[in-house]
Amino acid sequence: MDVFYNKTGIGDVLIIPLKQAERTDITYETFGDVVKIFTTETKEVVGYNIFKASKYFQLSENGKIPLTEDLLDQIKSLFRQSNVDDDLDVDLTPKFVVGYVSDISQHENADKLKVCQVDVGKETLQIVCGAPNVDQGQHVVVAKVGAIMPSGLEIKPTSLRGVDSNGMICSQKELGLPNAPKEKGIYVLDNQYKPGQAFEF
Repeated sequence: MDVFYNKTGIGDVLIIPLKQAERTDITYETFGDVVKIFTTETKEVVGYNIFKASKYFQLSENGKIPLTEDLLDQIKSLFRQSNVDDDLDVDLTPKFVVGYVSDISQHENADKLKVCQVDVGKETLQIVCGAPNVDQGQHVVVAKVGAIMPSGLEIKPTSLRGVDSNGMICSQKELGLPNAPKEKGIYVLDNQYKPGQAFEF
């Protein structure tokens, strides 16, 4: 999971996004310098903004920052000081990882879709993929469930034409990589990568 900080562009605010939500469906509550953002109807927490962030944290980086155990502990400490009674129980495992396509089969209800078994280290995910160049034996970039794509899309478990899919095999364009090819197709990595390792971009 990543948090965001850009003092020059946005101000001295640490942004902690947890879920996607429609802007028209959110409200907030303020606890000192901590702002809790949640949906109007369900009260589901979608994120937090921490103002005067440099007062509480050592933030030398700009932009996307990995949420480490240490930083999470500091945030939880600030929550306690600010009377924010939330657990902040977040998954710190990387959401963009290297996967190995161990098996591939034709989707029973769609000619252009393939059902892939993708080894991501500690588990194998079933992912339905429509890319023309996906094949068995490839190392690929997988956006796991819970990942937030550069476009803002949140990856969720889904069913495509009746087949479960848990994650997405990504193209360079979907990852927002510079000079991404225009033709459709997933990003195939070379064999120096290992299944389960975080893919940094």
